[in-house]
Amino acid sequence: MDDVPNHIAIIMDGNGRWAEKRGLLRLQGHRAGVNSVRRVIEACIDFRINYLTIYTFSIENWNRPSTEVSGLMKLFAMMIEKEIFELKEHKVRVRFLGRLESLPEELQKKVYWLQEQTKNFSDLNLTIAINYSGRGELVDVVNKAVREGKLVDEDSLRELLYIPDLPDPDLLIRTSGELRISNFLLYEIAYTELYFTDTLWPDFGRGDLIKAIKAYQRRVRRFGTLI
Repeated sequence: MDDVPNHIAIIMDGNGRWAEKRGLLRLQGHRAGVNSVRRVIEACIDFRINYLTIYTFSIENWNRPSTEVSGLMKLFAMMIEKEIFELKEHKVRVRFLGRLESLPEELQKKVYWLQEQTKNFSDLNLTIAINYSGRGELVDVVNKAVREGKLVDEDSLRELLYIPDLPDPDLLIRTSGELRISNFLLYEIAYTELYFTDTLWPDFGRGDLIKAIKAYQRRVRRFGTLI
């Protein structure tokens, strides 16, 4: 595929509804959603997309039922251990985006361990947003600038982001039919192309990603100019 996005970001929505439609527990929907993550990672590698960022858990998600939150934390930890071999085999670099210091201690250890294990890879740069908030990131940037006595412009502000060298997404995909950004990468998506699909995340696969990329390829990105 020619003219593919350099960076795709995905709001993976619909796990709970997918499970409820089948009479399953919401956590079973989240487990099913892991298979979609695998499919999308493999497709991004095949299509030579350099950056993939997925929104797994927002700061607001702590307000969900405690059983679901606890189950998600355990699922994240389990998947890190389970997927490490495949990630290393495909030379995927993994980084985590968010307030990692507020995660459960055991999960924090696994998060930093996975980042260290994959830091020298570059076939795909996978960023996992966990305990993340777009507004929260901007608040943290402002507080850091104040502490350091900096007067920021756009370039110096970028240096204070959680991952300063992460390029802005070219394409943002949201699944499940919801038409909102949900506090995701608010600074970074200023000129990102948005794509919404009714497909629930556990049903999202290679074909759905191709549709999103083809829609992106039909657009003209002007960045505020007339050309």
